[in-house]
Amino acid sequence: MKILNPNGLKEVGIFVFKRALKTFEFSRINIRMFFGIYPVRHYLCPPSGNKPRSNLKGSRMPTIQQLVRKGREIIKAKSKSRALDSCPQRRGVCTRVYTTTPKKPNSALRKVAKVRLTNKVEVIAYIPGEGHNLQEHSIVLIRGGRVKDLPGVRYHIVRGSLDTAGVKDRKKSRSKYGTKREKVKK
Repeated sequence: MKILNPNGLKEVGIFVFKRALKTFEFSRINIRMFFGIYPVRHYLCPPSGNKPRSNLKGSRMPTIQQLVRKGREIIKAKSKSRALDSCPQRRGVCTRVYTTTPKKPNSALRKVAKVRLTNKVEVIAYIPGEGHNLQEHSIVLIRGGRVKDLPGVRYHIVRGSLDTAGVKDRKKSRSKYGTKREKVKK
């Protein structure tokens, strides 16, 4: 027989009784237990949400003593373009110029170059714009900026600087592609 709420409509799941200043939490109590037919200890359950300590996963909160001894470590943010060594751009020499295909939903031939920088780090850099004049031993300037559909490409080559020519016949966004303004014909 189940205990019903005063309205007699829904079953009441959890009841809390205070006996001798101790709180017991019972889940789905059977009426017979109140008359002493079943021993109470079988119906006692830990408060909902509390799990035994042995099953806790992950790290626990440190004690005050541990914090005094070790303290908290400040996690430093890592740069996404580490090869630049906190510089806005870096010069480098192309060791290989080739094309590669992008990740799954896209399909194209992306132009990339392997560049050895002045700090002896070798990186893969993307060549933006249509057409380029780069070949092996070309001196280029690279900046940060990843290409989303090319894994491992975290740098861009700056067009219109050093050996890299600007994009021909570019009318819009010319400053990004190193193209000079066309002379107006009279």
